[in-house]
Amino acid sequence: MFTGLVEEKGAVRQLKLLGNACDISVHAPLVSRDANLGDSIAINGCCLTVVQAASDVLTFQAGSETLSRTNLGELIQDSPVNLERALQVGQRMGGHYVSGHVDCLATVDERNDDGEWAKFWFKVPPEYTKQMASKGSVAVDGISLTLVDVTENRFSVELIPHTLDVTTLGARQVGDTVNIETDLLAKYVQQQLRTEN
Repeated sequence: MFTGLVEEKGAVRQLKLLGNACDISVHAPLVSRDANLGDSIAINGCCLTVVQAASDVLTFQAGSETLSRTNLGELIQDSPVNLERALQVGQRMGGHYVSGHVDCLATVDERNDDGEWAKFWFKVPPEYTKQMASKGSVAVDGISLTLVDVTENRFSVELIPHTLDVTTLGARQVGDTVNIETDLLAKYVQQQLRTEN
């Protein structure tokens, strides 16, 4: 379980293809400090397991399902990635509950910069906007954000200068692909409503 508060913007050091899978090595000076084999770490909001830890580089394995359903399949050497270690019991909860299980891919549909701030619109399949509500939460590339507007197949968020500076969203442009995880509670409510009908 994660909070959607990115701890570090790392960089892909190496990608090693293994058939339909891939080893992803990430330079992560902060997150690697106390990382151990088997730890869960979110990369762009996708929960992966540490399979190797060497100095300030962590290696993860991503299978074909992960590579095809997330933007991790688009990574190249030196790609920036958002990193977050798993939530520890007793830690402060500043974002919202994020499972690290990406629901869908979205594309940046519109970006409006206003000084140091920016408003982003993301286009998503309509079935996922049913799990969103204005002023609710969404994770975009693992970043816990507050929804501003929600339409049939789009939603918007307002980004403060800090978020633009310390996460990968600052470099995102129209047409870029991002990972989306809708709010965990919204999924359960939607499932409950389905089973009652």
